[in-house]
Amino acid sequence: MNRKTFSVRALTLLGALGLSALTLGGAPAQAQSFPTRSVSLMVPYPAGGLSDAIARVVEKPLSKALGQMVMVENLGGVSGALGAQKVLGAPADGHFLYQGSPNELILAPMALQAVKYRSEDFRMVQIIGAFPMAVLARKDLPASNLDELAALAKKAAAEGKPLTYGSVGIGSFYHVLGEHFSHLAGAAMTHVPYKGMAPLSTDLAGGQVDVSFIVVGAKDVALAEQGRIKFLGTLAPAGKVEVPLLKAYPSVNDGKFVKDFAYNAWTGYFVRKDTPEPVVQALNKALATTMADPEVRAQLEKIGGMIPAPMSPAEATKEYEAQTARFRAVARAIKLQAQ
Repeated sequence: MNRKTFSVRALTLLGALGLSALTLGGAPAQAQSFPTRSVSLMVPYPAGGLSDAIARVVEKPLSKALGQMVMVENLGGVSGALGAQKVLGAPADGHFLYQGSPNELILAPMALQAVKYRSEDFRMVQIIGAFPMAVLARKDLPASNLDELAALAKKAAAEGKPLTYGSVGIGSFYHVLGEHFSHLAGAAMTHVPYKGMAPLSTDLAGGQVDVSFIVVGAKDVALAEQGRIKFLGTLAPAGKVEVPLLKAYPSVNDGKFVKDFAYNAWTGYFVRKDTPEPVVQALNKALATTMADPEVRAQLEKIGGMIPAPMSPAEATKEYEAQTARFRAVARAIKLQAQ
């Protein structure tokens, strides 16, 4: 597995069944009967956004796989920390799942003083999907790719008129990537935080902000085709197209300026780190079953998701540790300070 890009190895059906049988066969009665009641699925953002849409796709199929009702709970605030803290305050018995990403679990604890937990307080059970990212620009920005953007950023900074980049808030994934690019380019850029994706997209299309490093989907492609925004490149690995929707756009990693700027916005399911191993195994198996459902895959792909091969609990732990280390290294490089 290349730890610097999102990738996971396929888990065979035979291995999954064998591991589950060995683990659950010797498990305590409490774990063998898991779940004993409904399972709460914490979405740390209000209803209506991408995170909520993912949860609604997963909710019923996961209920079927577990044999108990799964109920989505939306609790936004403090970059997802309010929902995370509620899960940490619940019993470590697997009946409270957290739907998280690097934003809430890795970056928020480093960027916000109000966040008191660490990424290690959670254990990743399974990654359910990843969403492609790209560098978008206002339509009249005099740059067509990341190499040209780097040159333009240096020129603008030297003239005392730094380029602006938008994000959905301090410490967000988009903020960190913008700062990371600024650091790599050696050119100061001005961060413009927004309260959500909608106003950011509006201002980018309106020319009020220069660029954004952001999750993209069909609506962004439509805006580009209409000439209202400009794609400077995707954040796919060099030579790779992650989703058919973006096949017309090359990766920024195919240029000369960067070779290790491959990122996507993955979403996974987490429990408290002290959740019993047999319970983690049962949740892992149920989520793998959910991911194999053709309807789930079709719906996730429809909203721009890429569905990875399922991971074993050990692989999920290893991947989460690698992702945490990667983002912490970026945070140190850009001297991210908690505010």
